[in-house]
Amino acid sequence: MSLITFKIITPERIVYEASAKEIVLPTEQGEIAVLPHHIPLVSLLKAGVVRVKTENNDEEIMAVSSGIIEVNGMNLTVLADTAERADELEEEKIEQARVAAEKLMTERRHDDVGFADATALLERELARIKVARLRRSHGGPRVTPNSQL
Repeated sequence: MSLITFKIITPERIVYEASAKEIVLPTEQGEIAVLPHHIPLVSLLKAGVVRVKTENNDEEIMAVSSGIIEVNGMNLTVLADTAERADELEEEKIEQARVAAEKLMTERRHDDVGFADATALLERELARIKVARLRRSHGGPRVTPNSQL
């Protein structure tokens, strides 16, 4: 069975590193699935949910913000501004951050740059909420033995 080496890196740390059967990522053009032997690819990452199908057929989910995806051979590297595993997320705090982001959007509606920044912040918080709710509905995250957690 072929597996792809997958790594998510932020400026602060390596968030996740493991071998996987399939990784689904949000891009500016829509979601893409990356399998072993995928063609070389560089793409922009969009705020959203990353789904990893592990070699044990478990699914792990993470919230990411903007960044870059690079597929090279049997390796997939994601350089993200932020990324969080499902078990790191607290829904109540995220909801407070979402409300603050919406308020910021309203305050900056006449400032193009400020509004764009607030929109990106809101997209990030919505992705985090989605991952937290998915985790709750599936009874918590499944952690593979070879994950770097």
